[in-house]
Amino acid sequence: MSSKDEQVCVLQLIRMQVVGIVDSLSVQTVLIADDTMVDIEDVGYEKFGFTNAALVKLNKRRLLTDEIPVFSGDSLIPSMIKTGDLIFVCLFFLIYWTYLGAISIYIRTWGCSHNSSDSEYMAGLLKEAGYNITASKAEASLWILNSCTAKTPSEVHLENTIKEAQSLGKAVVVAGCVSQADPEAKFLANISVVGVKQIDQITDVVDQTLRGNCVKLLNRNRPHQKLSLPKMRRNRYIEVLAISSGCLNHCSYCKTKMARGNLVSFHLDELVEQARLAFSQGCREIWLTSEDLGAWGRDFDMVLPDLLEALVEVIPEGCMLRLGMTNPPYILDFLEEIAKILRHPRVYSFLHIPVQSGSDPVLIDMKREYSVADFCKVVDYMIENVPDVYIATDFICAFPTETEEDFNESMNLVKKYHFPSVFINQFFPRPGTPASKMRKVDSVEAKRRTAEMSAYFRSYSRYTADRIGRIEEVLVCERATDGVHYVGHNKSYEQILVPALDNTIMGKFVKVQFCEANLLR
Repeated sequence: MSSKDEQVCVLQLIRMQVVGIVDSLSVQTVLIADDTMVDIEDVGYEKFGFTNAALVKLNKRRLLTDEIPVFSGDSLIPSMIKTGDLIFVCLFFLIYWTYLGAISIYIRTWGCSHNSSDSEYMAGLLKEAGYNITASKAEASLWILNSCTAKTPSEVHLENTIKEAQSLGKAVVVAGCVSQADPEAKFLANISVVGVKQIDQITDVVDQTLRGNCVKLLNRNRPHQKLSLPKMRRNRYIEVLAISSGCLNHCSYCKTKMARGNLVSFHLDELVEQARLAFSQGCREIWLTSEDLGAWGRDFDMVLPDLLEALVEVIPEGCMLRLGMTNPPYILDFLEEIAKILRHPRVYSFLHIPVQSGSDPVLIDMKREYSVADFCKVVDYMIENVPDVYIATDFICAFPTETEEDFNESMNLVKKYHFPSVFINQFFPRPGTPASKMRKVDSVEAKRRTAEMSAYFRSYSRYTADRIGRIEEVLVCERATDGVHYVGHNKSYEQILVPALDNTIMGKFVKVQFCEANLLR
């Protein structure tokens, strides 16, 4: 089955022309994936301007021996040769850099932006310990594979990547939700794994794995790591800030719950301090992420508006905040407060609200804990009260109990709202979930429904002719994969391609003029 059959993730895009630069801050950036369930090939951290540590802890990277030279004070020259002749010293360093240079680590990430944030923390910890983070599979001695268990294709891809690494003689550490939810999987036998709450121990796991040991760290009851851990951002101007882990739901099709567990929220003061730090380090955007943004704080008697109101107070001029995915139940009581936040000039007017089905009976079988009417209430309120709001949503096609009538109800919902962004997923049974025991819809019919919804989405456009020629301000913080455009976002978080003619616009608000509108697939 092709990836097109497995998932359709389509967004609408506007091509732009640069008219003028609004401010003068000059920055550089690289492409980072959106908050979607996709396969992300991590970029090389050396592109960010970091210099690899020339002098590091020798015990973090020895390859040939277990004997560690004795160091004197802060010097990396062993005391036995510190007073030796110049030739001996030069010979020592020649051997040292030839055989004991910094070990390179390759990190690959699948899944949501929460996983991306975890990878950034692991990279930061490893860099601090003296390892080199590389984009080169061939150069790396060890691969860290940060996995996603939400969908079958991503897990299959993980397994194939493990085989690829082993065929090349690379050491492997598997992190993320697959290792946590299914640690007994056959393809993880004799592979080091680190759970979602042990990423602060990644350096120890890597050390032991490079020595030939197999390490399993999977205690889900362990407290979360601190947000203040060293972090190496994949895009130095975007802070991906996880505000919580786990959720309050028990969706019948979801295996992520088995990995991330119940809701554990980071405290407000810690999150605000991390936001301040990110902005002080030059970040221009903060992306809030979690398994369910709307549930934040309910484990200690706070609610999402409390956090958002505190965060907007620390957003500097020229920077933006983006909200992540939230399910309908936890914002129904705070629609006015959420709308007010989305209207704030330094918050993107963007909301990702997965509906999954337009049929109440199917939502009940999915254990989604809301009705179609609840979802519509949220969307209608935001459309009415937030100018040009951008609503993204998700659908699962061919859930086991979905009938043709149920599917038509989902289609009617898409036709009613013409969502500018729809993540259309064909149902895949995830082992261990209640839905995996249900009788599946015929595979041919499942593909047909997925294709029909995808085709309808491509048939309409959010952008009308009167948009062409309009001038707006956008914040440019990414590079497009085509190599000839930058990626910016306007207040509605519409993705806008800007010709990459002037690298001084990176990280800036610029005025652009609409010249073309297309679908981004």
